[in-house]
Amino acid sequence: MEHPWGMKGVVMPGGRLTQQERQQIAMGLADGLAYAEIARGLDRPTSTITREVTRNGGPTGYRADLAHRATQQRTHRRKQAAPQGSQALPQPYGRDAEAVRDYQEALTTVFMTSGLPKMMARVLGCLYVTDTGSLTASELAQRLQVSPASISKAITFLEGLDLVRRERDERRRERYVVDDDLWYQSMIRSARANDQFIETARQGVGILGHGTPAATRLENSARFLDFVSEGLIRAAEQGREVLYTRTETTPDGTT
Repeated sequence: MEHPWGMKGVVMPGGRLTQQERQQIAMGLADGLAYAEIARGLDRPTSTITREVTRNGGPTGYRADLAHRATQQRTHRRKQAAPQGSQALPQPYGRDAEAVRDYQEALTTVFMTSGLPKMMARVLGCLYVTDTGSLTASELAQRLQVSPASISKAITFLEGLDLVRRERDERRRERYVVDDDLWYQSMIRSARANDQFIETARQGVGILGHGTPAATRLENSARFLDFVSEGLIRAAEQGREVLYTRTETTPDGTT
């Protein structure tokens, strides 16, 4: 059953959000609907709704009129900066530059939704849409139109999470890289980060007294995280094996 605020057949899914659509998003949020449900009602990708809400106050602070005005202002600034910014850069493989830019924004929003601060998410999104998977600090600063200091701060943060790594190119320039192995390293780091809490929680059991409510709570937390961490590490190891296992393709296209 279509929601009463749905507008299927009226909108153009490939175009920019209209003010009327933003009003429907606000109504959907007020009704407690999930992003996917709002997206279905508007015949839009869920990522479009997620990005729209995240960059305009979040689910509790979203206002249709303010979001529409902010988007118009961003578009105006983008057009003014286009001759000097990354939007004018030609794209390889015949890609649509506008579509690539919009996708990079969507990917950045996903990283922000997962907990990364905005600048760190922008840097990571920028790296992931490059074919080389690596850029220098000056290249990142130019593409994102931010200061080198902002790039440096973001890279330091991302390095701490094992989401990027540094390497030197043939010209001895420092490059920041994303590759397949970084996801494995990040997951292992995340699992190991639980170890300190597990150890400290079990120390608390002895201090608070076995069987007491507080001690039982800590023991249950430690057991849960211990189990999850073991499973995460095992899954990461198996996933890494799959990632680096080359498949052979037969002449008929099967693997």
